[in-house]
Amino acid sequence: MSRRFTPKIVTANRLREGDVVYLTVDDRWSAFHHEAELIEDEAHAQLRLLHAAAQKLLVVGPYLADARLGPNGPEPTHFREEFRTRGPSNYNHGKQADLAS
Repeated sequence: MSRRFTPKIVTANRLREGDVVYLTVDDRWSAFHHEAELIEDEAHAQLRLLHAAAQKLLVVGPYLADARLGPNGPEPTHFREEFRTRGPSNYNHGKQADLAS
Protein backbone atom coordinates (compact mmCIF):
# COMPACT_ATOMS: atom_id res chain seq x y z
CA MET A 1 0.00 0.00 0.00
CA SER A 2 1.35 3.42 -0.87
CA ARG A 3 1.90 6.06 1.74
CA ARG A 4 -0.41 9.09 1.87
CA PHE A 5 1.20 12.26 0.52
CA THR A 6 1.96 14.87 3.16
CA PRO A 7 2.45 18.60 2.41
CA LYS A 8 5.93 19.58 1.23
CA ILE A 9 8.08 22.58 0.40
CA VAL A 10 11.06 22.75 -1.98
CA THR A 11 14.32 23.66 -0.27
CA ALA A 12 17.91 23.89 -1.47
CA ASN A 13 21.14 25.76 -0.80
CA ARG A 14 22.11 28.92 -2.64
CA LEU A 15 25.02 28.03 -4.91
CA ARG A 16 27.31 30.97 -4.08
CA GLU A 17 26.82 31.41 -0.34
CA GLY A 18 25.53 28.00 0.67
CA ASP A 19 22.59 29.58 2.51
CA VAL A 20 19.41 27.56 2.94
CA VAL A 21 16.63 28.81 0.63
CA TYR A 22 13.01 27.93 -0.08
CA LEU A 23 11.08 28.08 -3.36
CA THR A 24 8.12 30.48 -3.26
CA VAL A 25 4.88 30.43 -5.24
CA ASP A 26 6.22 33.20 -7.51
CA ASP A 27 9.45 31.26 -8.29
CA ARG A 28 11.76 33.27 -6.01
CA TRP A 29 14.26 31.69 -3.64
CA SER A 30 13.62 33.04 -0.15
CA ALA A 31 15.74 32.67 2.97
CA PHE A 32 12.53 32.46 5.02
CA HIS A 33 10.77 29.12 5.54
CA HIS A 34 7.38 30.78 6.08
CA GLU A 35 7.53 32.27 2.55
CA ALA A 36 7.87 28.85 0.89
CA GLU A 37 5.14 27.43 -1.30
CA LEU A 38 3.26 24.75 0.65
CA ILE A 39 2.56 21.98 -1.85
CA GLU A 40 -0.31 19.61 -1.11
CA ASP A 41 -0.39 17.67 -4.39
CA GLU A 42 2.24 15.01 -5.13
CA ALA A 43 2.34 15.59 -8.91
CA HIS A 44 2.70 19.35 -8.40
CA ALA A 45 5.47 18.72 -5.86
CA GLN A 46 7.42 16.67 -8.40
CA LEU A 47 7.02 19.41 -11.03
CA ARG A 48 8.24 22.07 -8.60
CA LEU A 49 11.22 19.90 -7.68
CA LEU A 50 12.10 19.50 -11.38
CA HIS A 51 11.82 23.28 -11.80
CA ALA A 52 14.20 23.80 -8.86
CA ALA A 53 16.67 21.18 -10.11
CA ALA A 54 16.90 23.01 -13.45
CA GLN A 55 18.22 26.14 -11.71
CA LYS A 56 21.80 24.85 -11.46
CA LEU A 57 23.32 28.35 -11.58
CA LEU A 58 21.33 29.47 -8.52
CA VAL A 59 20.87 26.51 -6.17
CA VAL A 60 22.32 23.13 -5.34
CA GLY A 61 20.75 20.03 -3.79
CA PRO A 62 17.04 20.82 -4.04
CA TYR A 63 14.68 18.40 -2.31
CA LEU A 64 11.16 18.13 -0.94
CA ALA A 65 10.82 18.62 2.81
CA ASP A 66 7.78 17.86 4.93
CA ALA A 67 5.94 20.91 6.22
CA ARG A 68 2.61 21.90 7.73
CA LEU A 69 0.54 25.04 7.55
CA GLY A 70 1.16 27.35 10.48
CA PRO A 71 -0.29 30.74 11.41
CA ASN A 72 2.37 32.59 9.36
CA GLY A 73 2.88 30.10 6.53
CA PRO A 74 4.61 26.73 6.25
CA GLU A 75 6.37 25.35 9.32
CA PRO A 76 8.89 22.50 9.43
CA THR A 77 7.75 19.15 10.81
CA HIS A 78 11.17 17.56 11.27
CA PHE A 79 13.99 18.67 13.59
CA ARG A 80 16.48 18.75 10.69
CA GLU A 81 14.39 21.28 8.81
CA GLU A 82 13.78 23.29 11.98
CA PHE A 83 17.56 23.43 12.49
CA ARG A 84 18.11 24.54 8.88
CA THR A 85 15.74 27.50 9.38
CA ARG A 86 18.12 28.96 11.98
CA GLY A 87 21.12 29.04 9.67
CA PRO A 88 24.68 28.04 10.49
CA SER A 89 25.97 27.96 14.03
CA ASN A 90 27.94 31.06 14.92
CA TYR A 91 30.19 29.66 17.62
CA ASN A 92 33.51 27.91 17.08
CA HIS A 93 33.47 24.10 16.93
CA GLY A 94 34.93 21.50 14.59
CA LYS A 95 36.48 23.11 11.51
CA GLN A 96 35.46 26.55 12.78
CA ALA A 97 37.54 26.03 15.94
CA ASP A 98 40.57 24.95 13.88
CA LEU A 99 40.39 28.13 11.78
CA ALA A 100 40.16 30.39 14.86
CA SER A 101 43.47 29.11 16.31
